[in-house]
Amino acid sequence: MADKIIYPIFDKMMSREDKEQLLGQRGIMIWMTGLSGSGKSTVALGVERELHGRGILCRILDGDNIRSGINANLGFSPEDRRENIRRIAEIGKLFVDTGIVTIACFVSPTIELRQMARDIIGPEDFREVYIATPLAECERRDVKGLYARARRGEVKDFTGISAPFEAPEHPDLSLDTSRMTLREEVEAVVELVLQH
Repeated sequence: MADKIIYPIFDKMMSREDKEQLLGQRGIMIWMTGLSGSGKSTVALGVERELHGRGILCRILDGDNIRSGINANLGFSPEDRRENIRRIAEIGKLFVDTGIVTIACFVSPTIELRQMARDIIGPEDFREVYIATPLAECERRDVKGLYARARRGEVKDFTGISAPFEAPEHPDLSLDTSRMTLREEVEAVVELVLQH
């Protein structure tokens, strides 16, 4: 089998600055991490609507959507979780480099996985938001029925039950959706975006 010959054209493409100037905004990655049911997607949807209302182009990358499309071939083994986050970070970098405010909603359960995403995207464009809702509250919500299934042993390697979750040590923002209103959460994330 012949070796692949790749000729990247990055140096010939229009620059990130050109795209940001066209949009009148800067690209940034808001990486939301937290347990299943913590409120990541709900907060992201609120932020998307708020930013849209302010004329800021935003894109949400959500775990369920990504796993039903580009990452449909991946499971939840440690190797597949790593590849899931790697692909998401690479896709996210494309959006950020196009000047789009990008919100990633992924459990991304380990510090190492989130660091990999930060390294791919670039630390200057990466903001970590920890949706720090307690496990008991996430289980109470359990809109997908996953915690109940995990407790019965029907779902293997379920984060928070049979697989670990490592809380961020120094997130840019921490939100407990069991103690805050959605409006407060959205305003806090929007402020983080606007600081960029």
